[in-house]
Parts: sequence; structure tokens; C-alpha cells
Amino acid sequence: MDRSTRTIAVLAVTAVVSLGAGLGLGRMVQSPAEAAAAASPPDAGLITVPVEMRSLTNDVVLRGDVLYEDPVQVVLETGDLGGPAVVTGQVPEPGATIAAGDVLLEVAGRPVVALAGQLPVYRTLRAGVSGPDVVQLKEALAALGIDAGDVASPVYDARAAAGVEALYARVGYPAPTAGDDVAAAVESAREGVRATQDQLTQARADLARAQAGGPRSEQVRLQADVDSAQYRLETARAACATPAPEVPCDRGAVIDAEGTLAVAIAARAEGQVAPDTATERSAVQAAERAVGDAQSDLADALTDAMTPLPAGEVVYLDALPRRVDGVEVRRGSTVGGSPVMSVSGATLQVVGTVPAADAALLTVDAPAVIQLPDGAEVPGTVAQIGGEDLTPAAGGGEEGGDDAGAAQERSRTRVVVVPGELTEDQRLTIQGANVRITVPVGSTAGDVLAVPIAALDTGAAGEARVEVVADDGSSEVVVVRTGLAAGGYVEVSAVDGALEQGDRVSVGVAAAGADADEDTSGEDAPEDEA
Repeated sequence: MDRSTRTIAVLAVTAVVSLGAGLGLGRMVQSPAEAAAAASPPDAGLITVPVEMRSLTNDVVLRGDVLYEDPVQVVLETGDLGGPAVVTGQVPEPGATIAAGDVLLEVAGRPVVALAGQLPVYRTLRAGVSGPDVVQLKEALAALGIDAGDVASPVYDARAAAGVEALYARVGYPAPTAGDDVAAAVESAREGVRATQDQLTQARADLARAQAGGPRSEQVRLQADVDSAQYRLETARAACATPAPEVPCDRGAVIDAEGTLAVAIAARAEGQVAPDTATERSAVQAAERAVGDAQSDLADALTDAMTPLPAGEVVYLDALPRRVDGVEVRRGSTVGGSPVMSVSGATLQVVGTVPAADAALLTVDAPAVIQLPDGAEVPGTVAQIGGEDLTPAAGGGEEGGDDAGAAQERSRTRVVVVPGELTEDQRLTIQGANVRITVPVGSTAGDVLAVPIAALDTGAAGEARVEVVADDGSSEVVVVRTGLAAGGYVEVSAVDGALEQGDRVSVGVAAAGADADEDTSGEDAPEDEA
């Protein structure tokens, strides 16, 4: 083949290859109209699920923090100690129970006694003080069976002091005293009473002697003088009445005898006159007043010496008994103004919140199930619903925050669940944990007809209905009555039309090519936790 012939052949082959490549590229390129036609949606189809027989149970699920009720920080009043407030003993262990009348701690060798009450200690109770803290003390002692006098009286009197003495005898410590100076004042007052009583006794003896007059012998002598003068007078008068030669009448003797008798009678009368005892009576009256004053001073001293209740030796806690959660001191520690321990109610509880709609389904005393951190489940009881304001403070969120989230938070309700019997290990494990709580709020009585909630539709009159799809693709709308809804399913019964187990109902629409008879009967909606 010559040169010209080869050139023609190459050109021919090149032309054939170019034609083939052009035809191939032309098949791969689409016009805008062709691309739009290819992107149009396929024909739609129904998604159906079967009607089932199943038991439905509706639960309210929430999470809560486990804690002991009403935690309190215990702070001691140590201003009256007059020295270092050193812890010397009786330090409780965490978990110990403190009841009314128990020793909470020992400071400087003295007990700190726990009593029931809401008012904190703010002063030492002494004789004569008055106020609501005195009433609280009397009520607390009465609750322990200790007589402290009239609980309605706000005065700290002798009976209240006696009640305090009985309290200290119960806890095994000496009762507090008013101090050495007061004790010395009492002894001095007692000595004053003894001295004035001796003075009164002496004054009364002096008065008795003065009132009795002279000695008894003097009275006898005066009477004898009268009797002797009377006899001589009678003898002289007898001689003159019957004169005889041997006994002549001596008229002068009669006159002398009469005078002697008169003098003797006068002397006896003078001896019988009551003596002047004004001085002695005044001395007795003065002694009586001295005794009264001394006894009054003793009464005042004894009042001052009545058993006080030092502010540092009592702590009032409401809702006793209490549980010791933590102790901040040990033996040898010095107590200041900081808490010495934290205590709480003896009842373990789980506190959480639920939306208001779920709270409306709950009732007090409803049974609950608490899932422990290790996965074990224990029974519980709903003890309280609400009772605490959980509304966030105004302006507390950041500017431009989520108002919807704040509104949702305001709509939540506090729920308290009390666990049933727990072992000590479970108590230690659960305390402070965040656990899951399930509260059943409704269930069907056995298996019922149920469909997914997505299968329900609402008619023009507000009636509930489902679309039943036959095997040939035709469908029929059946009006139903709904019951309990739980786990993504709802109980239904036909009102207008027929509905049986196994019938397929529409729950949505799928694209062409998808499986329109999708079976979701084994899939429950996930359970939300509050």
C-alpha cells in the first residue's frame, strides 16, 4: 500500500471511532427536563400493621435523688462555758439514731441533750426567766414523761428546775448548778435564819419571865404575912369578945392587928400586879421581823440557786428521732461556731419531679418500684405529691434563654417516694444515689384489642377511628372507642363497623417500592423518663 492509501485508511478509522464516542456521550447527557422528570416522587403506598391482642400497662417513670428527710446542721451554743469547748466524749457514729432525751455529744465533760422543739437555743434558762423557750422546754420534758409544771406557764420556776434535774438524772450526769457564789449566798442566808430564830427564842423567854412577875417564894411569903396578921387579929378580937380575969381585953392589940393585916394584904396585892413588859414585847416583835427578813433572803437565795439549763447543754430538733448523717468533730476537737454534725429524719426517701400531666395521674400511697444502682428492684410507696415551689427565680436564667424550657421546668411537680424494707447494705448503697422509679398508674384487665397510637385518626365530629385495609388494597374507616394508652399502643373497640385481631390498619404512607405491609407489632414506643 502506497503512502496516500495508508493516509486515507487512518482517516477512515479515526472517523469511525469519533462517531462511536459521540454516540456514547450523547446517551449519558440528560437535558434539564429529563432530570426533573427523573426526580419526581414515586407513587405512594399505605403502611399497615395488624390489630393485636395485648395487655397494656401505663407507668409514670421518673428519676430521683435518695436522701434522708429534712437534713439539719447542728450548731452548739458555747458562750456560757467560760473556757475552751473541747469535745470530751459521746461522739456518735454516722448512721446512729438520736431520740429525744439522748446525749448528742459531750463537751467539756458536760452533756448536750437532744430535745424535741423548733425554737433554737438562744439563752440559758434560770429562775424567773419567762418566754416561749420555757414553754418549749416544759413541753419537751412532758413528752419524755417528766413533770416540769404547768406547760402553759412561760415562767421557769421551781417545778421546771426539778424537771431539769430529773432529765439530768435520766442521762446520767450531775445537774448543773448556779455557781459557787450563789451557793455561798444560800449558806449565808441559812445562817441568818438560824441566828434570828435564836434571838426570837430568847426574846420570847424574857417576855414570859416578865409576865410571870417575881419569884414564887415572894408570893408565898406575902400570903403567909397576910395569914399571920389575920390570925393575930382574930385572937385579939376573941379576947375582947369574952373578957376574963386571966385574959384581959387589950383594945390596942386589936387595933395593931388590924393595921398589920391591912399592910400584909396591900403588900400581897402589890406583889400580884402584872409587871410592865413593854420592853420585852418590843424585843419579841423585832426578833420576829428579823426572822421574816432572814427567811425572805433565804427564799431569794434558794430561787437564785435553782437548777438552771445552760444554753450549751441542750439542742432542739423537730421530728425526732433523727439519723446522724455526718460528724464534723472528734474527741479532742474544739467546738466553735461551725456545725458539729449533720442530722436528718430517720426516714429514707427518694425525691424527684415529673411533668404536671404525669403528676395528675399519681396518688398518695400508690405502690412504686425503685431500681437500685446495682439493678435490683425494691418496692416503694408514693408519700407526697407537690409541696415545694420549684419555680425558678425571676431573672435567674441567661438573657435570651429558652423560655419554653423555663416554662416546662415551672410545670414540673415534686414527688416523694419512700422505699420499703431495705437491708443495711442496700441503705448504704442507695443513699445519695440517683435512681429510677416506676409508678404503675393504669392497666387493662388482661389482653385487649390494641393498635399503635399512630393508627388513630380523628373524624369531623371528634370521634376516634382507624382505617382497615383489606388484602385487595381496599380500605374501610371504622369508628372506635379508645381505652388505656401505654407503650405507644391504645386499647380500641369497634363502635361503627367491625375490628378483629389480625386486621391490618393504616399507620401512614410509604413511597412506591417500599413494603406497604410493614409489621411493627413487636416494637413498643420507647419509655420516656421524667
